Amino acid sequence: MSPALPDGDAAPDDGALPGSVAAGAAERAFGLYVHVPFCTVRCGYCDFNTYTASELGGGANQDAYADTALREIRLAAGVMERAGLPARPLSTVFVGGGTPTVLPPGDLARMLDGARSAWGLAPDAEVTTEANPDSVTPASLAELAAAGFTRVSFGMQSAQPHVLATLERTHDPLRIPDVVRWAKDAGLAVSLDLIYGTPGESVDDWRASLKAVLATGVDHVSAYALVVEQGTKMAVQVRRGELALPTEEDQAIKYEIADDLLTAGGLHWYEVSNWSRTPEQACRHNLAYWRGDDWWGIGPGAHSHVGGAPDGGLRWWNVKHPRAYAGRLEAGRSPAAGRETLDAATAQLERVMLGVRLSGGLPLDRLSERARREVAALVADGLLDGRAALGADGGERRVLLTLRGRLLADAVVRALTD
Repeated sequence: MSPALPDGDAAPDDGALPGSVAAGAAERAFGLYVHVPFCTVRCGYCDFNTYTASELGGGANQDAYADTALREIRLAAGVMERAGLPARPLSTVFVGGGTPTVLPPGDLARMLDGARSAWGLAPDAEVTTEANPDSVTPASLAELAAAGFTRVSFGMQSAQPHVLATLERTHDPLRIPDVVRWAKDAGLAVSLDLIYGTPGESVDDWRASLKAVLATGVDHVSAYALVVEQGTKMAVQVRRGELALPTEEDQAIKYEIADDLLTAGGLHWYEVSNWSRTPEQACRHNLAYWRGDDWWGIGPGAHSHVGGAPDGGLRWWNVKHPRAYAGRLEAGRSPAAGRETLDAATAQLERVMLGVRLSGGLPLDRLSERARREVAALVADGLLDGRAALGADGGERRVLLTLRGRLLADAVVRALTD
């Protein structure tokens, strides 16, 4: 079961945006997110807005989905033009899900072509699709690269069969080196996603997964602690005592192991849960979220954000169910379910929450006067880098997490924003 949509104001049927969103837009990058809400099976821990093929029919099914998404792309281009937003080529495109690669490569290519026709692609645009290791072939990856995709992010999660079984992942872990090689042969950059803290995963299991990742030679890794969301099958299993969650200490040890091994393997953290071999190989699309750029989210349940200073911009979200999403677009209506105008204070709060998590840190002058008074205590507690806070290297004074601070990033953010 996916989480409920946020509360907000009603969105107009035509999707019209206020003219205020155009202020400063020329200085902001523009990206596109495309949500593909289909999976072959639903994993027990997942609370994303996803559906299996047997659950849907009509204009909401997999066969019709590319055409439905293209309707929203055309609507989005018109809405942005009427709002006075300047013409900006897409700097990033990210196709996520779900499992986008359950769609034929030709459908993913058509959606990318539609985005290219609507806005254009920057010459160095980053174009990513997520994929499961068992949802691609050498031929499908080559077709995606030929269509303009530059990057693929595989949901590996673990190298251990029993951990994958607990997560209800269907791929064979022995396939990982093959899919990485196929993607590289096609000219695609490759990221691998991992989850740590699955019930029953030992420290040795986690080390083995990290070593398997490093053996592939990928240039980007994401590692996320498992969060068991209410409403999921795994939450029921935990409640019944069928699965035991790891301790916070176990999670912390596994994060430290990840940072140690990935750093030794030549990858460096740039966001609390993400490591890349060079700054250029960081995921630019996700950085755009964390830096507050503009993006339009295509698909059921997708979120969008346009606008910035002097106000906080506008955020909106689409109806969740693919059938409702398709129905609105077929009727010529915007699929937006609600929207929220962000005031300057809310936007500032979010800038701090997200900016603190980046390896570049956050300029101290971005904090409120009260928050700046908290910095010395956080340095004393070993959560913030003292030299960065003092500007000891001759640069501006910055809030920069230590390794311990990364483990307690939420507590640091609370101290700087409460």
